[in-house]
Amino acid sequence: MRDAAATSIAPALLDWYDKHARQLPWRMPPGSRERPDPYRIWLSEVMLQQTTVAAVKSYFHRFTTRWPSVDDLAAANDSDVMAEWAGLGYYARARNLLKCARVVVAHGGFPQDRAALQDLPGIGPYTSAAIAAIAFDQPETVVDGNVERVMARLFDEHMPLPAAKPLLTDLAARLTPCSRPGDYAQAVMDLGATICTPRNPACGICPLMGDCAARAAGTAAMLPRKTRKPAKPVRFGVAYVARRADGAWLLEQRPDHGLLGGMLGWPGSEWREDPTVADAPPCPADWCRVPGEVRHTFTHFHLRLSLRAAHLPMDAPGTFVAAAEFDPRGLATVMRKAHALAADFLVQTEPI
Repeated sequence: MRDAAATSIAPALLDWYDKHARQLPWRMPPGSRERPDPYRIWLSEVMLQQTTVAAVKSYFHRFTTRWPSVDDLAAANDSDVMAEWAGLGYYARARNLLKCARVVVAHGGFPQDRAALQDLPGIGPYTSAAIAAIAFDQPETVVDGNVERVMARLFDEHMPLPAAKPLLTDLAARLTPCSRPGDYAQAVMDLGATICTPRNPACGICPLMGDCAARAAGTAAMLPRKTRKPAKPVRFGVAYVARRADGAWLLEQRPDHGLLGGMLGWPGSEWREDPTVADAPPCPADWCRVPGEVRHTFTHFHLRLSLRAAHLPMDAPGTFVAAAEFDPRGLATVMRKAHALAADFLVQTEPI
């Protein structure tokens, strides 16, 4: 793309954004004189990591209703926040959310520059740039998957991702304007989400069609190129789902580190690639194998979880959650799946 043509990108895109911006609960209208609340921008950006806008909206509404400000979130109980996060995945984000909120409150608010923002727990290069640009209108370059796709097509860049990330970031930085950088950042993301989509891009209505090198070359639909990912391994494990005679459920809190860190879940074995290895049950009982299995996919592996279920006496050892206080919606998705499968089995096998 010629440098002269590059100067027309931001005005054209901002004009399009003023007319077609998505209405999202954490956004201010395009060109608004009122600055966005950095708390809401930060919260939305953390939630949107590895997650879709559609999935985030209900979580964002619940969080901001229950904890309207960063001060409220910083004072929240850890287990309450983890329970509200349940189902959104990548639970390290929730742990860092609390750490970050408490650091921000201790320092009297969110810093406005990218470097200081990136020093906060759980905030990386993308999130720091997004907060600086959108919340504080700093001329930072915000690059997510949508922006990478737009840049690859705009410049007809065929280097495959992820190797192309630095180059696409540099190309995006060439186009970032000093005027309305927050609106511009959101405009590029909206363009990628609604017009310059992964499949069947709507080039005929794109505000940048005249400047798009891939459209001119007829290569838009094949970009960005991506290096083929290796197949995910499969891991196996056993989970033990038990209910006491008074209806209380046997649960354990997972360690703060690692997958599902800090979440309540069913006791169980480690998750290993060897399907024949299983740990001992958490307590003596008549454990029965539950028909079927739980299947769940994490970022780096597929999990196949077999279940054991038991009815326990009142003097059974372990940590129990009373029936009136137990809500499976507060469990991580894989643990909810295990509950759904085992609960029916326990009802069918309940002692008379």
